[in-house]
Amino acid sequence: MEKDKNFFIVEKSVLPEIFIKVMEVKNLLESGRETVVQEAVAKVGISRSAFYKYRNHVYPLYENTRGKTVTFGMNLDDTKGALSNVLNIIAEAGANILTINQNIPINGLANVTISIETNSMESDFEELMQNLSDLVGVHKFKIIARE
Repeated sequence: MEKDKNFFIVEKSVLPEIFIKVMEVKNLLESGRETVVQEAVAKVGISRSAFYKYRNHVYPLYENTRGKTVTFGMNLDDTKGALSNVLNIIAEAGANILTINQNIPINGLANVTISIETNSMESDFEELMQNLSDLVGVHKFKIIARE
């Protein structure tokens, strides 16, 4: 019987250093700047055994979302063009919008839930999420689900 896997989204600043270094090694290998694990781990300053222990369990959010459906929610100011600005950022990133659900604004804020397909994205997923959360008029941005 396979154990249930639990996943967490954790801010990088609170991760133990070993996880960040494992990601650095993975980035070196994937980018081609290093081709041998031993050289990559030496450059980063961790052991090969530590890399092999965590390599299949640590990955950035965007790596696991390529070609996937991501649903996120936010509260938007009830102003002309607020939703349009969100949709433009998604379109510029090359993501495919699957669903949009906007509730009637209450107290000047409208709750919006959007699902996107990420396989055709031209930009980085992490960058898209940051651009959306930094947008003027967006409040309480949160990733709800991904599959």
